[in-house]
Amino acid sequence: MTRVAAIDCGTNSIRLLVADADPATGELTDLERRMTIVRLGQGVDRTGRLAPEALERTFAACREYAEVIKEYGAERLRFVATSASRDAENRDDFVRGVVGILGVEPEVITGDQEAEFSFTGATAELAGRDHLDKPYLVVDIGGGSTEFVVGDAHVRAARSVDVGCVRMTERHLVHGGEVSDPPTEEQVAAMRADIEAALDLAERTVPLREARTLVGLAGSVTTVSAIAQELPEYDSARIHHSRIPLSRVREITEWLLRSTHAERAAIGSMHPGRVDVIGAGALVLLAIMERTGAEEVVVSEHDILDGIAWSLA
Repeated sequence: MTRVAAIDCGTNSIRLLVADADPATGELTDLERRMTIVRLGQGVDRTGRLAPEALERTFAACREYAEVIKEYGAERLRFVATSASRDAENRDDFVRGVVGILGVEPEVITGDQEAEFSFTGATAELAGRDHLDKPYLVVDIGGGSTEFVVGDAHVRAARSVDVGCVRMTERHLVHGGEVSDPPTEEQVAAMRADIEAALDLAERTVPLREARTLVGLAGSVTTVSAIAQELPEYDSARIHHSRIPLSRVREITEWLLRSTHAERAAIGSMHPGRVDVIGAGALVLLAIMERTGAEEVVVSEHDILDGIAWSLA
C-alpha cells in the first residue's frame, strides 16, 4: 500500500486527491478529495499569458493543498498541469510558484498524455458492469480543452482539441467585457460551429462513432448529471456512474443557454465558479452525444486525478 497525492491543475479548477493505492488488488482508497475554482486560464485565449490574479488564486490553493498533503503524510506527489499552462507565454512564473510551495515541478503534459491519464482513471472500475459494452469513448470536457480517448482495456486512440467550457465562453459568449445573460442565438450558433469543427478534427484520429459506451468526465458533465437528477445539492455518490439520456442532456443544455445568471446560480448543485461557463460545457457534451449517436452518457467522478494517482503506485 502506497499513500500518494495527485494534483490536477486545469484551466478552470485545481484538484487534489490523497489516496492509498494497492497495486496488488487494484484498489484506490480515497482519503481526501478537494476542488477549488481558480480560473487559471482567465484571458489566456485572448492574451496568451496567465493573469497575475489567476496565478495568485492558484498559488493560494496550492498552499492549502500543501497543508493537507503534509497532514496525511503522502509518500509521493505528482502535479500535472494541463491546457492553460501549456498555452501561456509566462508559464515559467507558474512553474516557479508551484515549486516554491509544493517542492515539485508541475508537469505540463501534452493533450495525449492527459487523455491517457483520464482513460485509466475513468475506466478502471467499469470492467464487468452490466450493459456497458466496449470499446469505451472517454470524453474529458475541461475548461480549455476536451480530450477524446477510445479504448478497451488499453487506449487505442486519443486526441485533445481546444474546446472547453471557459475557452468557448470567453471566445463566443462575452460581449463588452461581460458574459451575455442569456446569450443570443447568433452567439450560440457560432459556439456550436466551433465545437463541430473541433469534433471534425478529433474524428480524424479517434474513431468516435465506433464506441459502444460514452463515459463523461469533469465538472460540466457532473453538473449536468446533478441537474438531471434534480439534486438539492452536489452529491458525488449519486453522480458517480449515473446514466443520463440524450433527451435529458438536450433539455438541460437548451435551458442553460436561455437562462440568466441568477437562474443558474439558484441551482442548488451548481458550484459558483461554473455558473457562467456551464452552458458552454453542456453544449460541448450535447454535440458529442449527437455526433457519436450515444443514447446516454455514463458519468464518472473518477478521471485524470485517479489516473495520476495510479501512475504513482
